[in-house]
Amino acid sequence: MTSADLLPQLEAAGLTVGAARMTPLTGGVSSDISLVESSSGTLVVKAALAKLRVKDDWFADVSRNRVEQDFFDYTAPIIPAHVPRILGRGDGWFAMEYLGEMPNWKTKLLSGDADESTAKLAGHVLGCLHAASWLDDAARRRFNTLPNFHALRIEPYLLKTVERVPEVAPILRAEAARLAETQLALVHGDYSPKNLLVGPQRLIVLDAECAWFGDPAFDTAFMLTHLHLKALLHRDAIHLVPAFWSAYTKACGHDLEERTVRLLLCLLLARVHGKSPVEYLNESQQARVTRFVLTHLPHPPSLAALTSSWLDR
Repeated sequence: MTSADLLPQLEAAGLTVGAARMTPLTGGVSSDISLVESSSGTLVVKAALAKLRVKDDWFADVSRNRVEQDFFDYTAPIIPAHVPRILGRGDGWFAMEYLGEMPNWKTKLLSGDADESTAKLAGHVLGCLHAASWLDDAARRRFNTLPNFHALRIEPYLLKTVERVPEVAPILRAEAARLAETQLALVHGDYSPKNLLVGPQRLIVLDAECAWFGDPAFDTAFMLTHLHLKALLHRDAIHLVPAFWSAYTKACGHDLEERTVRLLLCLLLARVHGKSPVEYLNESQQARVTRFVLTHLPHPPSLAALTSSWLDR
């Protein structure tokens, strides 16, 4: 959606006054995100893309923009200090508050900043969300979005990896089927460091296009995947795993470890061989991840055992 299309809609919605300037923001692969400045203030506008910005062909329904709005509406009473305020909505877009120059957690992790307090806060916030939505029929009806989740997560991560790593194809297919059939709580679907803005004792959750009422173990596994991969760059990041997990389990109150570990192994493999591989691993590190997963996926260990052996040479 171009500025010529969007700016008149923002003005008609009363979100801008007079001449407005629209500046594209970088980093997203699934949406156009822009900073909009006018005499009435500054806000951020997000519009979903039909084709995601990755190497493989990856298409998804732009109705996920509405799913993300629903996620913020639902979670605002649960974690009010940790989600942005929605300021306005239109056809295929929504506007949210501008939160200033807060860095995302991925940037800090890649710089070697392994702050355990951030990991604990990330675990606590996610645990509160899962606990509050656990078996909530209203959330189940509102986030009956399996086709969207399949297009954005199950197919590009698990099923694409089936094609590229046939040694574990039966396990990946079974996990994809099990995941699709599970309905326990509201899942963010992209709970990763790049989608968490962080500051002193502050954390803001963004990018909920994949939200779905399903298996909350996907969120825990998704985050733990990123923390383990960052530890290949900065060893101290491995200490964030127990910090996150302890805070999460305390806040959630449900035992998800077995499913989390199995999904964690699947997602580690997917972040090397799926449609959305992480960009910061070299070939040696990618091969190391593959060997580790092929060794452990047939008989997944405990989370503590997996994490303990992750950096073994």
